[in-house]
Amino acid sequence: NEQWLDKLSLSDAEQFMREGHFAKGSMLPKVEAAASFARSRPGRKALITVLNKAKEGIEGKTGTVIEG
Repeated sequence: NEQWLDKLSLSDAEQFMREGHFAKGSMLPKVEAAASFARSRPGRKALITVLNKAKEGIEGKTGTVIEG
C-alpha cells in the first residue's frame, strides 16, 4: 500500500527501512543514500525527486525530504 511522503524524519526513514517498506530495486537505495546524507551532520536535509523536477523539489512542491 503506497503512500506519498513529502517529509520524513531520519528516525522514521530508518524505521521504515528496517520494516521493509521500500522496494530494494527502487526506493530503498534512494532512501538509504538520503538518510546517510541527513545523518552525516546535524541539520542536514536530503531531497529525493526526479531530476527534471529539481526546482520544484527545492521549492517544496514535489519530492520527499528526509531531515536529520
